[in-house]
Amino acid sequence: MSPTVSAQDEVTELLVELIRFNTSNPTHPERPAAEWVAEKLDEVGVESEIFESEPGRASVVARLEGSDRDRAPLLIHGHLDVVPADASEWSVDPFAGEVKDDYVWGRGAIDMKDMDAMTLALVREYRRTGRKPARDVVLAFVADEEAGGRKGAHHLVDHHADLFADCTEAISEVGGYSISLNDQARAYAIQTAEKGIHWLRLRARSRPGHGSMVHEENAVTRLAEAVSRIGNHEWPIVVTDTVRALVEGLAETLGRDLDPERPDEWLPVIGGAARMIGATVRNTANPTMLQAGYKTNVIPGSAEATIDCRFLPGQEDELLATIDELLGEHVERETEVRDIAVETGFDGHLVEVMAAALKAEDPIAVPLPYLMSGGTDAKSFSTLGMRCFGFSPLLLPADLDFTALFHGIDERVPVDGLKFGVRVLDRLLQDC
Repeated sequence: MSPTVSAQDEVTELLVELIRFNTSNPTHPERPAAEWVAEKLDEVGVESEIFESEPGRASVVARLEGSDRDRAPLLIHGHLDVVPADASEWSVDPFAGEVKDDYVWGRGAIDMKDMDAMTLALVREYRRTGRKPARDVVLAFVADEEAGGRKGAHHLVDHHADLFADCTEAISEVGGYSISLNDQARAYAIQTAEKGIHWLRLRARSRPGHGSMVHEENAVTRLAEAVSRIGNHEWPIVVTDTVRALVEGLAETLGRDLDPERPDEWLPVIGGAARMIGATVRNTANPTMLQAGYKTNVIPGSAEATIDCRFLPGQEDELLATIDELLGEHVERETEVRDIAVETGFDGHLVEVMAAALKAEDPIAVPLPYLMSGGTDAKSFSTLGMRCFGFSPLLLPADLDFTALFHGIDERVPVDGLKFGVRVLDRLLQDC
């Protein structure tokens, strides 16, 4: 590799190569991709270590020296795993890493191998040119985020916390992407909060019996009624500090009077992003799976369902109390997966540097905080006392339905957006 090759020159190639590693969770372990990342770091003299939570489930951690060794390091973390993709549903091979129509296509293109590639490209450029970030940067390319991180970030925090002990702030997915408001303003949503996760398994029990007879105690009926009540429940609007700050920023930018308590007024302003952000004004509980019985003419003795519950910061107890009211008699619940909600303020030096970096590359940028409906590895790293932000900067075409691509069909990222992201991250690391 020539010393003159820049991060912008290399980022597309790195992303293409990384997409070609099928790291579908849980069937395709991350080890081959982790070894590739370690090799790319080693090529430019960055030492790294691979950690496995179990055979094949691998994460990579490294450290890049900064100009001021006395300052606390910044953590940049990204996951290597992806959700599965059915090739028959795609217009391209989801693991070919195809470049077409000025986009890189493939599973992980935005979730989140794009950020992995941007980080790698920038680190490699720094080492080739001798440039340094303003402070040390700890790099973590982790496993298992798509299944909650127990075999990735959680494992690192539980067993190797010393690697991150001096980090005070972190950046990762999902934030820093553009939302076109009008010809004079583009909002850039910087994630400062995310909902908590509480996945539930519901179980109803009754006497089994013959399907031809009158049977007043039917586990399937009991479960179905509870699932219907939960799925049709209208959760009340709860405006968090993050959502209020977002709406106030939109109102100021657009010169409009927008009421945070009236999502119907302001969600249409943000276009396709309303799909994700619209779920952050209330708790949610969505039925996802049902299982019961083994034969048509046999009334089963039990029936089960799963519910994907997401709660706003400070709202977990309220969510569970409501679920218990909706369950009714004869249906019990147990927790399958639980993880915390995360929230930090939209203030401080790092936030100022993020905003300045975006505005330097896009004069009509309006950086705003937002709360994400899903979960990230910030849930793990925040337990070490870090302030965690979603900042994977991308300048997107106004007509691209970006949020629909997460776990969606024909996932892709614009090549120019990747290069923009590299430039913004470079500015961030120089001033952070």
